[in-house]
Amino acid sequence: MAKTVKPLNDTQIKNTKATDKVQSLADGYGLYLNVMPNGTKSWVFKYQKPYTKKRTNISIGKYPEVTLAQARKKREDARALLADNIDPKEQRDRHYQQEAEKRENTLRRIAELWFDVHKSKVKADYAKNVWNSLSLHIFPALGKHPIHSIDAQQAISAINPIAARGNLETVKRLCQRLNDIMNFAVNTGYIEHNRLVGIRSAFASPKKVPMKTIKEDELPEFLSALHDASIKTTTRCLIAWQLHTMTRPNEAAKTKWDEIDLEKQLWIIPAERMKMNKEHRIPLSPQVVKILEKMRAISGNREYVFPADRNPRTHTNLQTANAAIKRMGFKGRLVAHGLRALASTILNDHQQFEPVLIEAALAHQDKNEVRAAYNRADYLEKRREMMCWWSNYITQAQIKSLELV
Repeated sequence: MAKTVKPLNDTQIKNTKATDKVQSLADGYGLYLNVMPNGTKSWVFKYQKPYTKKRTNISIGKYPEVTLAQARKKREDARALLADNIDPKEQRDRHYQQEAEKRENTLRRIAELWFDVHKSKVKADYAKNVWNSLSLHIFPALGKHPIHSIDAQQAISAINPIAARGNLETVKRLCQRLNDIMNFAVNTGYIEHNRLVGIRSAFASPKKVPMKTIKEDELPEFLSALHDASIKTTTRCLIAWQLHTMTRPNEAAKTKWDEIDLEKQLWIIPAERMKMNKEHRIPLSPQVVKILEKMRAISGNREYVFPADRNPRTHTNLQTANAAIKRMGFKGRLVAHGLRALASTILNDHQQFEPVLIEAALAHQDKNEVRAAYNRADYLEKRREMMCWWSNYITQAQIKSLELV
C-alpha cells in the first residue's frame, strides 16, 4: 500500500530550521521543499520522464518568493503536461530559448535580414537611401527593441518628430518601410502578425508638388536664355540634350558614348540606369546628332558624353543643369526635370501622336500591371517620327527666340 503523504503547511515550512544535512519535505504528488544547510528553501518537482520513465526533477523556485500555493499550482501545471507525455523541464527550456531568441531578434537585426533581400530588387543608390533613412530616423528609437514587442504607438512616437518638421514625404516612406520589414518578419516566422498596419493613417498625407515647369509660349524665352547664358558648352549641350530626348536629369547627365549607336541613330540606356529597371531606346533626331557632334570634340575620348569639369573621367554633377537654369533667371519657374513635363504637355496638347507613344518616350511604366506584363512594345519607329517632330518644334521655338533679342 502506497505511503500517504501529509501535505505541508506554511507554519511547518517556516518553523523548519536548517541542519548540517539537506532536508527534503514532501507535499505529495512529487512536490518537495528542500531545506539546505545554509537555510535556503527551494521547491522541487520530482517526476518520471515520458516514455523513458527515467527519474528526474525540475526546480520551481525558492520559498518564500514562491509560496506554497504557487508551488502547488506549478506542480499541477507540470502534471498536466506529463499527462500529455510532455516533459515539463524540456518544455521550460524550449520556452526560455524562444524568449531569448525573441530578445535577440531586434528590429534592427530583422531589418538587416529584410534589407539583404530588398537591396537585390532595387538600384544601389536607392537601397543606400532606404538604409540611411532607417538608420537616421528609426533605429535610434526602436532599433534595439525586440521586433515582437513593437506596437503602433511606439512606431508613431518614433516618426512624430519627422512629421512635426513637415517632412511628410519622409513620413510616408518610413511607414511603408517599417511595414515592409514587419511583413517580412511575419512571412519568415519571427512574429505572428504585423502590428504596424495602418500607422500611416496617424499622419497627414503629403501634398504632391508638381515639378516646376514653364508654359509652351515660354519655351522661346527659355531657349533664348540658354543660348545667351554664361555657362560652359558642356552644360548648354546637356540641357539641350535633355530637352530633345525627354530624359530624366540623372539619365542625361550619365550618358555614355558606348550607349550611342550612330549607325542606327539610337541612344540605348541600359536597364540598370533606368528608374523602372527596363532598357530604354531613344531614337536620335538630326538635331540631337548635332549635339553629339559638338560634344565629341570635348569628350570623344572619354567615357561620358558630358564629363565633369574637375574630373573628366566621371560624368557631370547631377545638379549641374538645375544650377544653370537658376542662373539663367528661371529660379522658381523651372527645374531640369520639368523639361519632361513641358515636352509631355506640348505633345499631348498638339495631339499629333497617340498618348501611348508619349508615355513610351518618357519611359513611364503602365499603371495596369497585367497590360504592362504583356505589352513589351516600345513603338520605336513611330517614336522616331515623334522625336523628330519634337526636335523640329524646338528648332522653330529657337527661331522665335531670336525675335526676343
